[in-house]
Amino acid sequence: MAAHKESKCPEGSKSKHVINGAGASQAQWGRAWKVDWFSLSSVIFLLLFAPFIVYYLIMSCDQYNCSLTTPAIELFTGKTHLSYIRDRMPSLTWKAAGLYLSWVLFQVVLYRLPDLVHKLIPHYRGGLQEGAVTPAGVILNYEVNGLQAWLITHALWFANMYHFHWFSPTIIFDNWIPLLWCANILGYTVSIFVFVKAYWFPTNAKDCKFTGNFFYDFMMGIEFNPRLGKWFDFKLFFNGRPGIVAWTLINLSYAAKQKELYGQVTNSMILVNVLQALYVLDFFWNEAWYLKTIDICHDHFGWYLGWGDCVWLPYTYTLQGLYLVYHPVQLSTGNAAGILLLGLVGYYFFRMTNHQKDLFRRTDGNCKIWGTKAKYVECSYMSADGTKHYSKLLISGFWGVARHFNYTGDLLGSLAYCLSCGFDHILPYFYIIYMTILLVHRCIRDEHRCSSKYGKDWKRYCDVVSYRLFPGIF
Repeated sequence: MAAHKESKCPEGSKSKHVINGAGASQAQWGRAWKVDWFSLSSVIFLLLFAPFIVYYLIMSCDQYNCSLTTPAIELFTGKTHLSYIRDRMPSLTWKAAGLYLSWVLFQVVLYRLPDLVHKLIPHYRGGLQEGAVTPAGVILNYEVNGLQAWLITHALWFANMYHFHWFSPTIIFDNWIPLLWCANILGYTVSIFVFVKAYWFPTNAKDCKFTGNFFYDFMMGIEFNPRLGKWFDFKLFFNGRPGIVAWTLINLSYAAKQKELYGQVTNSMILVNVLQALYVLDFFWNEAWYLKTIDICHDHFGWYLGWGDCVWLPYTYTLQGLYLVYHPVQLSTGNAAGILLLGLVGYYFFRMTNHQKDLFRRTDGNCKIWGTKAKYVECSYMSADGTKHYSKLLISGFWGVARHFNYTGDLLGSLAYCLSCGFDHILPYFYIIYMTILLVHRCIRDEHRCSSKYGKDWKRYCDVVSYRLFPGIF
């Protein structure tokens, strides 16, 4: 949920100049038109239990010193009751509400500013950028300024911490649970708003999908790119801000709290901050590229993204830092170096795999990868109007190692975050467990779509690149 990954098949440019599937049957776009029983069951399960999973994780740290088993055992044996746990949880406060509202409005202001960073930093693609073609054949324009928003936000954070002292750098940790209630309010408010908007005033009615099932439409979204006015795009704003900008601030607040409590910041906390900041900066540096990823090109905007980006992302992706506040871990130099190396190798695989595909797309396959001319499997598919189109599926470089090797790099990086926390508790490993389930599911889902699209050509491609994630294993 609310994980931002590069999408689908290792495709190059297509003849007829149809990029990212434009011109394909609309059934190939976005989520399903019809809902099977398994999808509906999964949707209802997530709607019912995802908020409680987040609540349980945060409550376990707040009341049970990050033990996931103790509260469950005590509830099962009758040693405690839900009402007792509920009464001990900090409630919503006006201070937290004011902080959260100010934060979101500040990010809205930054989102509306024209980007200047692309004029100052060579090779950075910011400012006005085109997105992919939507199912209705529309090419939306975006003001890409996420890196600028991140830089301004963090410059103000450090200016406050070292000079102005307007607020304590531990302010996020100190209000973490009251802020959880605020994030839930925003997540549900946005999700309900875009659901109603899709019926009454959609941005583009041709980019809407209705299944007739309330639960599925509410969770997976109806509108493809809901907007207010010309520039406020719900999908880009909530995917990129405020959750991802906040990710590194949350980790910095955890580090400040660790320093306040123990007089030092451990090397494990530094590792988590550095490795996760690298991922966040990569996201904003490549925000223009992100416009062509699965979140923008495939997902509709509903509760899955609205609530997920407001609550799931900031509260589950930062569990390692939260854990290290309660359980400071000082790693040996060798262990720290090994974890750092694992994280950097994972990032290298993730970035270079995506770079190879981007290069292959931009050059229509006329490029060299690992010093040799790029190889590919040429595939064909028919669009709804009966036109035959062609795609090139890359089989050179990392795309010849596994069909989703970018996900492999992601998983290695995720494991490095978790290993920084040691092995005393399972809670910090929730992230790698979740990411494994998410990415394996995405592999299967995307390959099912590609198989339906390309037919026997997809089988030829799979015969050449036999494994999805890990060569020889899966």
